[in-house]
Amino acid sequence: MAAPDPLLAVRDIHTYYGDSYVLHGLSLELRAGEIVAILGRNGMGKTTLIRSVAGLTPPRRGEVLFGGNSIVGKTPYAISQAGIAIVPQGRRIFRSLSVRENLALPTSALAGRSRAQPVEGRKHWTLDAVLAEFPQLAERLDNAGGSLSGGEQQMLAIGRALMANPALILMDEPSEGLSPKLVQRVEEIMRGLRDSGHAILLVEQNLALALSVADRIHVISSGRFAFAGTPGELTENAGVLDSHLGVSSAQVA
Repeated sequence: MAAPDPLLAVRDIHTYYGDSYVLHGLSLELRAGEIVAILGRNGMGKTTLIRSVAGLTPPRRGEVLFGGNSIVGKTPYAISQAGIAIVPQGRRIFRSLSVRENLALPTSALAGRSRAQPVEGRKHWTLDAVLAEFPQLAERLDNAGGSLSGGEQQMLAIGRALMANPALILMDEPSEGLSPKLVQRVEEIMRGLRDSGHAILLVEQNLALALSVADRIHVISSGRFAFAGTPGELTENAGVLDSHLGVSSAQVA
């Protein structure tokens, strides 16, 4: 049986910051109901890849296809409306707005997503559904976002993305700064999202988390992919683990 067409196809993209050449011809595919993780040391281009897909730092060359349609050159606003949401590094919630107001932003008239319709095979997110997923937010709906703990802010950032009912969620370091218990909760959330039909492009420093949730993994080094394969294949590749992630095979066994 033929594999379904990719939801996201990144083809030979080259991305710059001014004159700084950051991504050197990256290609990957991601299908609905799949998690693909991007691993690598700091400064290797992981976040730039997320920004390239989201339209925040568009590639100068190459193609990004979403649902078979090119999104290169489209504004981040239009890419969001097409069905891509981002959970940014550092959460980036609106600290002066309440939890309720943060969650309402993706469905506001300004966002243009207020009439998102249910999609067969994918969970449809409403405010009630998000609060059921994150009951701690339900208890703090009228609190300012800035008054939440780091873990609660991460839940809010994920919940805000879900309110847009995206087909694809870009997650940039969602476990950063969280306790082991909360990292486990993030893992559970990602598994649930995959099971409910969402696709996730995950950038992570937490190797154990990525190995646990990802269907496929790419390791990036100096703007190029040094490895692409399954979590099992990565754990058996001592050279990649040591050279590009700074861990030994024994540490991930």
